[in-house]
Amino acid sequence: IDTSHGISLQNGAVPGEQGKQEKSVKRGNWGNQIEFVLTSVGYAVGLGNVWRFPYLCYRNGGGAFMFPYFIMLVFCGIPLFFMELSFGQFASQGCLGVWRVSPMFKGVGYGMMVVSTYIGIYYNVVICIAFYYFFVSMTRVLPWTYCSNPWNTPDCVGVLDGNLSSRAALNITQLLNTTQKRTSPSEEYWRRYVLNLSDDIGNLGEVRLPLLGCLGVSWVVVFLCLIKGVKSSGKVVYFTATFPYVVLTILFVRGITLEGAVTGIMYYLTPQWDKILNAKVWGDAASQIFYSLGCAWGGLITMASYNKFNNNCYRDSIIISITNCATSVYAGFVIFSILGFMANHLGVDVSKVADHGPGLAFVAYPEALTLLPISPLWSVLFFFMLILLGLGTQFCLLETLVTAIVDEVGNEWIIRKKTFVTLGVAVAGFLLGVPLTTQAGIYWLLLMDNYAASFSLVVISCIMCVAIMYIYGHRNYFKDIEMMLGFPPPLFFQICWRFISPAIIFFILVFTVIQYRPISYNDYVYPTWAISIGFLMALSSVICIPIYAIYKVCRSEGDTLLERLKNATKASKDWGPALPEHRSGRYAPVFSPSTESHLEVQPLQPEKGQNEAAAASPVQGSNGSAHSQDSRL
Repeated sequence: IDTSHGISLQNGAVPGEQGKQEKSVKRGNWGNQIEFVLTSVGYAVGLGNVWRFPYLCYRNGGGAFMFPYFIMLVFCGIPLFFMELSFGQFASQGCLGVWRVSPMFKGVGYGMMVVSTYIGIYYNVVICIAFYYFFVSMTRVLPWTYCSNPWNTPDCVGVLDGNLSSRAALNITQLLNTTQKRTSPSEEYWRRYVLNLSDDIGNLGEVRLPLLGCLGVSWVVVFLCLIKGVKSSGKVVYFTATFPYVVLTILFVRGITLEGAVTGIMYYLTPQWDKILNAKVWGDAASQIFYSLGCAWGGLITMASYNKFNNNCYRDSIIISITNCATSVYAGFVIFSILGFMANHLGVDVSKVADHGPGLAFVAYPEALTLLPISPLWSVLFFFMLILLGLGTQFCLLETLVTAIVDEVGNEWIIRKKTFVTLGVAVAGFLLGVPLTTQAGIYWLLLMDNYAASFSLVVISCIMCVAIMYIYGHRNYFKDIEMMLGFPPPLFFQICWRFISPAIIFFILVFTVIQYRPISYNDYVYPTWAISIGFLMALSSVICIPIYAIYKVCRSEGDTLLERLKNATKASKDWGPALPEHRSGRYAPVFSPSTESHLEVQPLQPEKGQNEAAAASPVQGSNGSAHSQDSRL
């Protein structure tokens, strides 16, 4: 820390000049506040909003799903989001470094890294499939328009095949429906050509080279955007976080003008209330909030750690959470208007039209796009949007792992060589993603999606709440936030953090265990050994927590177990704001001649203290300063 202090003084920082001292020089900061908000929006708004939310909604009773979804958002999503942002910002550390707050729980940080690793591996494979579709869309006629290709089967019935009037085509479709299952050209293109799907998860077959090439492309893109850490990715998000909204709006306008769109949207919004008593619906709502907001992935802590110390992360957390959920609902309209149109065209119920999982984005959508004039243009736009949505999340996943490694090692050398760490992580991620580009790749992808990144997040989140609120102490944490923001967290958040959020998380956990059903993909049921691998992936992130805790207790000082536990959970000496000028109050350095660093810092302290007192109240916007006056009264 004192070297950075030295640097800031050489830069000519007078104590009054907030800006230059704010920068944590070695570590880097966001260029400005907008970069942080856009990065977090890009992180929270991902493929899940287009690929997972409408599908969960359609599976769990349409509009009835909105009810548990928004309850989970208000009582669980936003509070946890604010907690993680404030936690990372206060300590300016990644998901491992912040656990100086209670060293015994550092396993939570390792658990977050494991989860981010799994998600980072398979997420980029989905992006690479989007890249593949993006490239093949650059033709006169989209390759999944007609049934006349070598990979098509006799069951294939295209929406545009033949010059029949739509009425006659509809009757033929109904005849076909009675005899055999109708498949669309886009579905056959996806399953029989792009994936060349094998019959079993164990039967890997060959690597699909086009997908492997696209996987390489997507990792190169991610690496180049992160080559300078948050300095470079902060500039990229101006485009990647905003452009998807332009495309969504274009598709929305096109979607609602189609015949039958209203039926689809009604299916999306009409509640099936009987499903609301099903625990699976609540479990899905909760995991979607976690999944979507990125709670417990470690990314939020990492992104917030590059903020200035006094940034109002309370306001940011509310803006980002609401933007994210609004985007999910909006994307649902876009998808369902098109599903309604297809169902109308085929004369079937909306629920019969869609495929599950990623197939929704790669089957239902592409087929609908063939119906539009200049369809390749829409297709290129749509897949470009998917790529951007995915990349926004992928940047943060990679940055989480890199920041954790760099902060953990923490010496000058690795900070200078951060680019090489990023390169190493990217290469490893590419190699681990190769099995997902084989013919059985989609089975593995869905296995990872269902097990590695669902309920382990819930456990990690629950333990994090307990560690901060009960082990470190809620009073301490509220004081920390007040010192940082100028006002304590609002009462609603205090209650949520201490009681409601952990309780909701715990109930979801219990419900899921009771309601558990093994995974399947279309008609394929996963074998037992595959499901066991899924559980091992889920366990591997959670098991870090007890293993590290036991290790820490064994290494702590103390004669009895109780003393060791006390020492292992006590905040370490270097916990607190990263920069010396923010370490006021109970974090102020104690003057002692033994440590040189304190000698250097000491002369700056008195002026700095007055300065902070003066700056504390006006530092927030209007609402913040009002709050801080209240708390003083």
